[in-house]
This record gives sequence, structure tokens and C-alpha cells, in this order.
Amino acid sequence: MGKFVITTRKNGEFQFNLLATNGQVILTSQGYASKASCLNGVESVKKNAQTEARFDTKVAANGKPYFNLMATNGQIIGSSQMYANELNMKNGIASVMKNAPEAVIVDQTEA
Repeated sequence: MGKFVITTRKNGEFQFNLLATNGQVILTSQGYASKASCLNGVESVKKNAQTEARFDTKVAANGKPYFNLMATNGQIIGSSQMYANELNMKNGIASVMKNAPEAVIVDQTEA
């Protein structure tokens, strides 16, 4: 089962990473001013990751494919890593769709 890991950035913002069962990061959030907003972002990923149309595929300036997960309002709620090829990117989308809905939340900000 995947998991959302919530951490604090150096600038004090909260962020989450969605990790696949193997521990690999498959989605990274933006920075959030509060933990509550970050948790709302996690819930948004859980909901929106179930709809393939919410994944917006892109190609970076270096030619590597990646994707953004979009909310219903069009806002980016998470971004993938850069992939070596389109097939790997599609596998990344499938992994987010599979792992996000049931992923547990691990809060590493309470150390």
C-alpha cells in the first residue's frame, strides 16, 4: 500500500510526497502555508487520482515526459518526477491511481 509522507520544507511550508509500495516517490505536492491545507491537498489527491482525465501529461524542456494531477478547478495538486520515456510515465500515472485512494498518511512534521 502506498503512503503520503508529510514534511516541512526549509522555508516552513508543508508538503507531501506520495510513495508507492516500493518506497519510490510517485507524486510531489506544492508547498502549503498550513498543515491543514496540506492535508486538504492529500484528500484532493485521493479523490482526483481515481479519474484518468485529471492527469495532465507534459514534456519538459529537456524532452522528458512528466505529469501533473489536476483538481476539478484546474489547479495542480501534485507533480511527478521526470521520466525516461512515455511508457514509464504512463506506469507512474497507473501507480498514482492505484496507490493514492487507500494510501495512509505519515506525518513527519511532529518530530
